[in-house]
Amino acid sequence: MWRRGIVVAALALVLALLLFFHAEVPNRIVNLGSLLETFLPWLGLAVPVLLALAVVRRSATALIALLLPTVIWLNLFGGLLTDKSAAGGDLTVLSHNVNADNPDPDGTVRDVVAAGADLVALEELPESRVTRYARDLAAVYPYHSVQGTVGLWSKYPLHGVRPVDIRMGWTRAMRAVVSTPHGEVAVYVAHLPSVRVKFNAGFTAGQRDHAADALGQAIAAERVGSVVLLGDLNGTMNDRALASVTSQMRSTQGAAGNGMGFSWPADFPLARIDQIMVKGIEPTSSWTLPRTGSDHLPVAARLQLP
Repeated sequence: MWRRGIVVAALALVLALLLFFHAEVPNRIVNLGSLLETFLPWLGLAVPVLLALAVVRRSATALIALLLPTVIWLNLFGGLLTDKSAAGGDLTVLSHNVNADNPDPDGTVRDVVAAGADLVALEELPESRVTRYARDLAAVYPYHSVQGTVGLWSKYPLHGVRPVDIRMGWTRAMRAVVSTPHGEVAVYVAHLPSVRVKFNAGFTAGQRDHAADALGQAIAAERVGSVVLLGDLNGTMNDRALASVTSQMRSTQGAAGNGMGFSWPADFPLARIDQIMVKGIEPTSSWTLPRTGSDHLPVAARLQLP
């Protein structure tokens, strides 16, 4: 029983190395590191597969080796499996990539309004539908601004509204200060460039990475103490390429969510690329909403302002 299952034990050790040293997998080779980190939680599915093989082989060596990737995975993601939401909070925010080709924009607006958020950020707004979204949301959200393909709707007054240059040549990010009853909050809405997996080029994320760096610099220069980032970042909190943003902000899902909070694709969510992140604010709860007409799920969070 000690000599059997050596191959299974070796695979378990490789899995453990990938989980523990994922940050060392180089990006210079077709952005392999970022690709791995995008779907890093899913490596945990290999554990029950290897466990079944170890049992079939009746290998004590493989079973012991499997303890290593199991412990590492739980250390990385186990905290996401528990419910960290709490009561309280005085500001509810929602972010949704509505999809430019959304077949049911009116239904999407109804779902967004029903969520009862104080602030709503929408991404991938086609110019031809901006007026329609603004009209349908106006009754609940009297204050709004659309900059390029992103927009912010609010129950509270906005000022200091401006586009944010994320080095794309057109506007896909904005900043506004919201005057809430509990103080001012700087809100950033962003839609970073899409990434693709191509056979001959690997994980093409260069434009996304440059945009993330520019967004991180803008947030770092923000003078308002309470900051919220809402948007489709086309990347996960594990992706090192988003470090200029993730190093200075907290994910509401990681701090106050229940589960992984995967948001894309809506049919079968595999990754949380739609983010709500905060700085100088305490999240009390975070969740995903049911599917709308978009290929992304809406994400929401309840925040406690200082």
